[in-house]
Amino acid sequence: MESILGFLASISWWIWIIIAFALIAIRDVFFNKRHTISHNFPIVGHLRYLLESIGPEIRQYFVANNREELPFNRIERSWVYASSKNENNYEGFGTDRDIYEHQHIFIKNCMIPFQMDKDHPNKDDKSFLPCAKVMGLYNQRKKPYRPGSVINVSAMSFGSLSARAVESLNIGIQKSHSYHNTGEGGLSPYHSNGGDVIFHFGTGYFGVRGDDGKFSMKKMKELVTKNPFIRAIEIKLSQGAKPGKGGVLPGAKITPEIAEIRGVQVGKDVLSPSSHTAFTSVPELLQFIEDIAEETGLPVGIKAAIGKTEQWELLAKLMSESNRGPDFITIDGGEGGTGAAPPSFADHVSLPWIYGFTAIYKIFQKYNLTDRVVFIGSGKLGFPAKAAMAFAMGVDCINVAREAMMSIGCIQAQVCHTNRCPSGIATQSKWLQKGIDVPLKSDRLAQYFKTFRKEFIEITHASGYEHPCQFSMQDIDLNVDDGELTKTLEESFKYTKTPVAYNCATDLKECTYLGGSYNSK
Repeated sequence: MESILGFLASISWWIWIIIAFALIAIRDVFFNKRHTISHNFPIVGHLRYLLESIGPEIRQYFVANNREELPFNRIERSWVYASSKNENNYEGFGTDRDIYEHQHIFIKNCMIPFQMDKDHPNKDDKSFLPCAKVMGLYNQRKKPYRPGSVINVSAMSFGSLSARAVESLNIGIQKSHSYHNTGEGGLSPYHSNGGDVIFHFGTGYFGVRGDDGKFSMKKMKELVTKNPFIRAIEIKLSQGAKPGKGGVLPGAKITPEIAEIRGVQVGKDVLSPSSHTAFTSVPELLQFIEDIAEETGLPVGIKAAIGKTEQWELLAKLMSESNRGPDFITIDGGEGGTGAAPPSFADHVSLPWIYGFTAIYKIFQKYNLTDRVVFIGSGKLGFPAKAAMAFAMGVDCINVAREAMMSIGCIQAQVCHTNRCPSGIATQSKWLQKGIDVPLKSDRLAQYFKTFRKEFIEITHASGYEHPCQFSMQDIDLNVDDGELTKTLEESFKYTKTPVAYNCATDLKECTYLGGSYNSK
């Protein structure tokens, strides 16, 4: 024993430091499942958490306050992180937001809030909040679908996101009764973990692409038949990050796995044109939608960022005259997204969500189409107050992308386009991906969605309603800069939302078409 102690005493202090660092590194790489950064960057990664812990103080006194960062400030990110971990996401000592800033949201609460009876679904499940509308019911599709959650995962492709990130999101939406939009990269095995899926495709037709690079109805039918968890189909016309711009997937990035999923050749550059080849006009788009719906039986919708509205006016006119058309419409905001894009596109092309949605909703309301279309909002709406505003304007569901990424570990490093994402989410690096513990991260996505819905329900009840679809434009005020302190949404955007047909939450729970895992399929 004395010889052992003597040997230990003879070891220099600096060797003990090296041993300690080595043990920390071994722990980080082989035993750490909770923290992606310290796994991917042993020892050094701990510095990030140390700096983060004192970040608010450093910014407050030396750099910036908690509300100044973009695209998501520290308060917003911290709320998502805390919500996903089921930690305390409250704030104390009052708000530090400037409540007089332009477009600040004020939600009008009631003197006597909505009161649940003893049998109300939210008594047992505080996050039960399905969509109030059913996709495809008006157009009598063979397989209508009511989303089991008002918050869902937006379009993000495998290839842009890592396999473990996609798998974490998909398992998480299964746990939270939500749906997962595939993005235009095709349906991968990582999308196939039991949750509801909306299959999304763009101009490259990945996953439903023929040998000639054009859309293949045969492959679409085969895909839907083999994967019954696909509940709806979305055609991407444009996206917020780069509306009207195509892209090239370099051959060097096309692995055998990606080639099989996307239906392309290994090692060969693949062009995604800026426009579709399956249709070249609004009437052809309308027919394309109907053809897919007829062949698959599924609800079919479209997604777009908004600029000029003349063609939208024509679409609404044709829908009114022919009594057919898309079952849902996803409006994306020009304030960006997960897709890498040139600054000129990301900063300047297409309208921000709030203006784009307003323009389109007015057109569809003009032609009395709002009741038959499920409107989905996508553009930094993953916070209960912003969601309340969106629902008051006419939205029926929201899709979130970056907020979902943050719930599984994204730190807003803003290097998504470099393949060097430090959290392993937006990269194909095998080493960086290893930091993502799928069971843990899927739980965090599910918890973020459940916390979001719980707080959204509480805001809704405080406003005197049972379901957020009942919000009207009179229930929300915005700060404006025209001499008055605030205006209602109705006064600001010059229209009145069409009331959504709604009875009670119990009817939603008992609906045959309800998605998620609420009803056995």
